[in-house]
Amino acid sequence: QVQLVESGGGSVQAGGSLRLSCAASGYTYTNLSYCMGWFRQAPGKQREGVAAIYGPRGSTSYTDSVKGRFTISQDSAKDTVYLQMNNLKPEDTAMYYCVAECGVVGNTFLRPDYWGQGTQVTVSS
Repeated sequence: QVQLVESGGGSVQAGGSLRLSCAASGYTYTNLSYCMGWFRQAPGKQREGVAAIYGPRGSTSYTDSVKGRFTISQDSAKDTVYLQMNNLKPEDTAMYYCVAECGVVGNTFLRPDYWGQGTQVTVSS
């Protein structure tokens, strides 16, 4: 059974930083199938892909609104994924979900198979 446990959310003022962590257990993959990432859902909006790290070389993808501000990374064991969020904006306020068994085609984040429970990020102006 795949379990994804997020931590690191909180409240911050605009321009501040937060680092989210996601610890995975039970997630099995091959070098080619490996994909973990982050989705978010703001109140009244659909869930959207934010960032993903995948493949044998740790390729990364980001949604346009966070490029240059957010960085996704993984530990050497590939069982913990991080999302460093800098220069946060009020529009980044959302519940952030760690995901696994995901995919990215062009600029489109495919729906992942596994989801964490989420961690709240609130950015005040």
